[in-house]
Amino acid sequence: MARLIGVEVPDQKKIGIALRYIYGIGPTTARQVCTTATVDPNVRAKDLNDEQLAHLTTALQSYRIEGDLRREIQTNIKRKMSINCYQGIRHKKGLPVHGQRTSTNARTRKGPRKTVGVQRSKETKAPRV
Repeated sequence: MARLIGVEVPDQKKIGIALRYIYGIGPTTARQVCTTATVDPNVRAKDLNDEQLAHLTTALQSYRIEGDLRREIQTNIKRKMSINCYQGIRHKKGLPVHGQRTSTNARTRKGPRKTVGVQRSKETKAPRV
């Protein structure tokens, strides 16, 4: 497997697709990196030579990716939580942040459903007459 910026990219995929395995690189950025590095995006990652890998690495240096990007996102979230803005409050409560409805959906943020109601045990039930 080819290593770029400390990330193993899959050998069997085209480099235009394989670059997307790096956190912070999407389709558009992958295309831009390939053009600045003068690498054909249709070449398989296993077929790249050392010179092309070096060009890709230098092209990726100008982007904020992987650990730096994750750290920046986490500090932004912590800052919003500390100043108690609307988005920070939503982060604290574990609810959707960007205005999605919560009445029926939002199961990813809220977790599995918790049934609310009275749970009666067998002894407390009144006998049927």
